[in-house]
Amino acid sequence: MNLNSRIGSKKMELPPHEGSVLSVVDMHTGGEPLRIILSGYPEVKGEGVLSKRRYVRENLDYLRRVLMFEPRGHYDMYGALVVESEIPEADLGVLFMHNEGYSTMCGHAVIALGRFAVDYKLVQEPRSPETQVNIHCPCGLVKAFVEYSNGKTGGVRFHSVPAFAFATDVIVAVPGYDEVTVDISYGGAFYAFVRAERFGLDINKSKTRDLVDAATAVTNSVKSQVKLHHPTSEDLAFLYGTILTDGKDAYSQEPTANMCVFADAQVDRSPTGSGVTARVALQYHKGLIQLNQTRTFQSGATGSLFTGKAVQETTCGDFKAVVVEVAGRAHYTGVASFVQESDDKLKHGFLLK
Repeated sequence: MNLNSRIGSKKMELPPHEGSVLSVVDMHTGGEPLRIILSGYPEVKGEGVLSKRRYVRENLDYLRRVLMFEPRGHYDMYGALVVESEIPEADLGVLFMHNEGYSTMCGHAVIALGRFAVDYKLVQEPRSPETQVNIHCPCGLVKAFVEYSNGKTGGVRFHSVPAFAFATDVIVAVPGYDEVTVDISYGGAFYAFVRAERFGLDINKSKTRDLVDAATAVTNSVKSQVKLHHPTSEDLAFLYGTILTDGKDAYSQEPTANMCVFADAQVDRSPTGSGVTARVALQYHKGLIQLNQTRTFQSGATGSLFTGKAVQETTCGDFKAVVVEVAGRAHYTGVASFVQESDDKLKHGFLLK
């Protein structure tokens, strides 16, 4: 028996090591990665999902760095930690993590978690043609609907928390670009929106580095010049990032492209689920689309597609809001078990910028 045959015939197991094991399932949605943590975390304390988010940020952040940073992850890795929810109708709670910290909503993760929850039996007996999965995100309860047929999961759509336009035509001073007019909208997280052409860029053709630099400059300026607030919790009142668009906001059957730069200049490979939610809410606010008019959103990074539409009018505090439906597909890429050897000087992770 040759070497490859001998290796292949053995069950893949971790060699002798010290320390706990972190087990994960890796997926991607439209190219954007999601590392779902199965086991290895200490108890996450807190009475609710938002308090659990604060707890991991203050007490367990080293594990975020272990799983998101190199050598186990990379600068643009994204993660999801499944936790208990205090909401009776929730099938699971989730905390989102990335290169900078912890988000309040992540649509690409919800799409992946919908499949994951059905496949890993976190819900009651699956039903055809769709199985509903109630996911308690830090921003609130999100309802996912997972295609299910002949024992297999497929595409996923979800209904957002109330999404709303926070402010339109806001003028901010952006170093290197003078005054820039942006819109700010909420889709489970707050985003600033601006046309890429304002910076002389093309969302599909320009270098990613140039798009990231422009979006990051806008994010930093909005953070310093615009005070955000959310009607239900101050934990939600922060700008997550900037989304550069192709400017095609009026309703059309043709796809409209955008690129989301969030957290610490992290680039979303997908069209961005919470970003699509916020963009649909913005378009509805401006009268550019109507209820149940489906638009297709394309990632400027990978060309992958989500669809989005406003399905119901609602309110969020004093804001007129909509529930947005976003749909896409997620795929599995593998499973892994990670360890931290005691003599590994890089065991806590690092990032190269």
